[in-house]
Amino acid sequence: MPPLLSLDHVFKSFGDPADPLHALKDISFQMRRGEFLCVVGPSGSGKSTLLRLIAGLLQPTSGVIALDGDPISGPSPRVGIVFQTSNLMPWRTVLDNIALPLELRGESKARRHQIAREYIALVALDGFEGHYPHQLSGGMQQRAAIARTLVQNPELLLLDEPFGALDALTREYLDQELLRIWRLKEMTVIMVTHAINEAVWLADRVLALSQRPGVLKADIPITLPRPRTEAMLTHPDYLTLVKTVRNHIDRPVIQKPTP
Repeated sequence: MPPLLSLDHVFKSFGDPADPLHALKDISFQMRRGEFLCVVGPSGSGKSTLLRLIAGLLQPTSGVIALDGDPISGPSPRVGIVFQTSNLMPWRTVLDNIALPLELRGESKARRHQIAREYIALVALDGFEGHYPHQLSGGMQQRAAIARTLVQNPELLLLDEPFGALDALTREYLDQELLRIWRLKEMTVIMVTHAINEAVWLADRVLALSQRPGVLKADIPITLPRPRTEAMLTHPDYLTLVKTVRNHIDRPVIQKPTP
């Protein structure tokens, strides 16, 4: 089958063309339908820029990003993105936050609430429909943000470090929830994360980017069987894959003070 997503020699620079800041350099890869891919790399390697390019929020300086062979020229309902902060509207309830994309699409109130309730159940927020964002924990806010994106039924879901600000136990729980939703919805997912262990446990493949400008250093297949279980976290195969990915991550350069 042809790939759902393809990137062909993608470059991205910002600022003055005479003295640009090069964010990404010569990125090429393909992704099949139903795949779960994680992107790792040091801070400033262009991971978030890469997601914004795929989402159509930015345009490449050169190269082509295509969905089903058609170049991406702007945001598309076929591609959904979830950021590190939930960005829920504080004056809207959970139900109305999740229903917002349907409201903007012109769906009737009854219809959009019916669909939103289905996705509230999907992310296990039943009973919190009438709550406001400030009444939710951080993990619950992120689940609501994911539901708000999923309500648009995207073919490709982009996640930009969605659980990075959460405590370790909540993050582990939401990783499990994310895999459950991915299996149920049969989506294609790209997730940016700084956590190598998380990337290996979630993904079918892990892409490792270099220091800026981000270059694709490695495309590492994750051969662990599915469904993933907590028992795998101590298995030698898992630990070997974590080490393999870590070996491809550039270490940060620490400037020593001048004596």
